[in-house]
Amino acid sequence: MERLPVNLLILTMAIALLIAGCSLFGKKKELRPFTTDVVHPEWSKNAVMYEVNVRQYTDSGTFRAFEKHLPRLREMGIDILWFMPTYPIGIPNRKGELGSYYSVSDYLGVNPEFGTIEDFRRVIDKTHELGMYVILDWVPNHTSWDNPLTTEHPEWFAKDSTGKFMPPIGTDWTDVIQLDWSKTGLHDYMIAAFKFWVNLGVDGFRVDHPHNTPKEFWERARTELDKIKPVFMLAEYEGDKGFTEKGFDMDYAWVMHHLMNSIAQGRENASAMMKYFRKEWAVYPSNAYRLMFLTNHDENSWAGTIDSLMGDSQRVFGTLIFTAQGMPLIYSGQEACLDKKLKFFFRDAIEWDTCDMTGFYTDLIRLKKENPALWNGDFGGKMINIKTNRDKKIFSFYREKDQNRVVVMLNLSRKQVTFKPVFKGIEGDYTEYFSGEKTGLNKSLMVKLNPWGYKVFVK
Repeated sequence: MERLPVNLLILTMAIALLIAGCSLFGKKKELRPFTTDVVHPEWSKNAVMYEVNVRQYTDSGTFRAFEKHLPRLREMGIDILWFMPTYPIGIPNRKGELGSYYSVSDYLGVNPEFGTIEDFRRVIDKTHELGMYVILDWVPNHTSWDNPLTTEHPEWFAKDSTGKFMPPIGTDWTDVIQLDWSKTGLHDYMIAAFKFWVNLGVDGFRVDHPHNTPKEFWERARTELDKIKPVFMLAEYEGDKGFTEKGFDMDYAWVMHHLMNSIAQGRENASAMMKYFRKEWAVYPSNAYRLMFLTNHDENSWAGTIDSLMGDSQRVFGTLIFTAQGMPLIYSGQEACLDKKLKFFFRDAIEWDTCDMTGFYTDLIRLKKENPALWNGDFGGKMINIKTNRDKKIFSFYREKDQNRVVVMLNLSRKQVTFKPVFKGIEGDYTEYFSGEKTGLNKSLMVKLNPWGYKVFVK
C-alpha cells in the first residue's frame, strides 16, 4: 500500500521533535529527555536486518522458492529477516491485479499465492537452523473490507457519519477500512493473534502504521509475548517517545533517510548531518535502537531507486548506516544492485545476480558484527564527533567500546576534499578496513577523500 503521504507526515512530526532537543553530541554528560525500559533480546546486540518481499523475490513468488536464498543471506551475515505481510489479501476494492500486502483479510492465515502455513513454518524453522530470526509485518491500523472481523465484531471498526465502514482518513487506501482502537476487545484479539505467530516460531513483529494505536497496548503486548520468549519489536514510526519507552525495541530513522537523499542531491551538506546527530542523541537514549536504511519497500516503489535518489553516494551512505548508532536495514535486491522500482500491486520479480555491491554490503556486515564498538544501543559505543577544517563537506566520528575503536571519515560531497582532522585523545596506529593499509592517526595528518569517498580505521 502506498505510504508516501504518511511518511511525509512522519517526517514533519519527527523534525519538530528533534528540533526541540538540545545538542550534547559527544559530551560525557548527556541529558536524555526520556529513557527506555525495553530489554532488547541478547541476539539483537549486533544484528543486521533484511526486508523480504516474498512476492517479488523469485519468479514464482512463493515461500519455497524464497527458502533457497536463506543460505546466501546467512553467508552475507544477515541476522533478522523482516517479512512483509504474508497474510491473505482482501478482494473487495483490491488495488491492481494482486492487491496490497497491507490489506489483511485474515490475521491468522497466509497468502495462498505464497504457499501454505506449513510452507511458511518450514521457512521459519530453516531460518532458525541457520542462526537467523524472523519478524513478521503486522498491520494493526486497518483490515480489508472482507476480513471476518467485519461481521464477527463490526463494533471494532470506525464508522463514517452514515454508520458505514470507512478507509483511514487522509489517505487513498480505499482497499482497507479503519479499526477503532478504543475497543478493548480488539486489544485482546490482537494479542491472541500475536501469540499464535510467536508460538509458530516468529521472533517478533514490525508494526505498520501504529499511529492510531494506544502505546499502553504495546507495553501489554510486549510483556505477554516476552513470557513466551524474548521478542523483537519494530515500530514504523518516528517522533513519539511513547512507542520506544516500553513496547518497542526500535523505530524508524526517517529524518536521517531523507537527509541523506537531500545531501546526495546537493540540497544539504555535511554540517546538516552533524546537526541531525546532535539533535538525535539529545532526544533518544543510548540504549534505544534506530532503524537506518537507504531504501525499503515504500521508498523503492513510490519514491525511486537508490541510484535515482542517491547516485554515486550509495557507498558513503551505506558506510554511514553500518557504522553509526543504529541497526542497518537492507531491502530485497539492494545487495544485487536493484535498479528498478518494484511494482506494488503486480508481480515484478527481482533479477538476482552478484554485482559490485554484494561484496560491499557483505564487508560492512562483517565489520559491524565483528567489532563491538559498532554494536547496537549500549552494546556498542557512542558516536563522538571528530572536528575537521572542512565540516561542510566532511562528516567524521569515532565509536569506542572496551578496547575496540572505529574511526569513520566520510566525504559527503561531489568534490575531492583534503582536510585536517582533530584526533584529540585517539591518536595511534590503525588499519583502514577496506584497503587493509596500516595508518597512523596523528595531529599532523592530512586526509584526502575522493568525491563521496570514505575511510574506516579500526584499532
